[in-house]
Amino acid sequence: MSGLSQEYAREDDLIRPFQVERAGVRGRLARLGPSLDAILQRHDYPRPVATLLGEAIALTTLLAGALKFDGVFSLQAKGDGAVRLLVADFVSPGTIRGYAQFDEAALDRTAETKDLDEAPVPRLMGSGYLAFTVDQGEDAERYQGIVPLEGATLGDCAHKYFRDSEQIETAIRLAAAEVDDGAGGTTWRAGGLMVQRLPEGAPALLARGVEIDREAWEENWRRAVILMATARDDELVDTGLSPDVLLYRLYHEEGVRVFRDVALAFGCRCSRERAEWVLQSLSGEAIADLEVDGKLVVDCEFCSARYEFEAAEFRDNA
Repeated sequence: MSGLSQEYAREDDLIRPFQVERAGVRGRLARLGPSLDAILQRHDYPRPVATLLGEAIALTTLLAGALKFDGVFSLQAKGDGAVRLLVADFVSPGTIRGYAQFDEAALDRTAETKDLDEAPVPRLMGSGYLAFTVDQGEDAERYQGIVPLEGATLGDCAHKYFRDSEQIETAIRLAAAEVDDGAGGTTWRAGGLMVQRLPEGAPALLARGVEIDREAWEENWRRAVILMATARDDELVDTGLSPDVLLYRLYHEEGVRVFRDVALAFGCRCSRERAEWVLQSLSGEAIADLEVDGKLVVDCEFCSARYEFEAAEFRDNA
């Protein structure tokens, strides 16, 4: 297994690209620690909601890490269940944020009759859709892909998207959990693995002169997926298990090559100036509806920042 130089070697808050040499498989491993904890600690989400959002953010990093773009990759999952909305953003080169909306009463009713850790998507989100958006600014075409929320997990839903829309054979494994931080408290962590089968004409294969035996090609892909599935939830979020060791455990017999990490960090794009711009875009009537005791308050759902303004400044909006 080829290693990274010390300059690039990280153990947490990263996307680590890799390639399983003899199987013709490329992949991404995501490990989220302080970056995810910074997101979830800003909200008092019930554990099932926080877990699902953690997996959504891990999925976002995997998908964004597989693309070449300069802008914002967004994931949005919308359903008619107790969890109504999940939103996760990845801003290149590696800033992440996310939030969830849920109905607490509906969540409590669901928890009374169902195990929320089993098949979390249908049990928590119900019917709906999963959307991926790539926005590279005004000078580039905006891309969006949408797939129904069909599958037990968010990984299953993403797999269906790749199978039906992109025709790229893909398998995804996600986990998120609140774990002991070693100092008497807890911290939120998440991890994810994504493997994709390289097309037969991929330059990475042609450059090495790989001859394709179709039967072996299919078997190698199936084996790569089966091995990925053996990664346990606790391994994906384990602070004591380095990404390289995990990849070696899974693919050492096939030969696995790792590449330069993408560093991840929590960050929010909200600001007082953005909040003021939103208020300036509203009509005077809308401002009157929002006014409380002469004040207007704008809350950021991503980071829970609060911006307060004098309503009189906006009453004359057209």
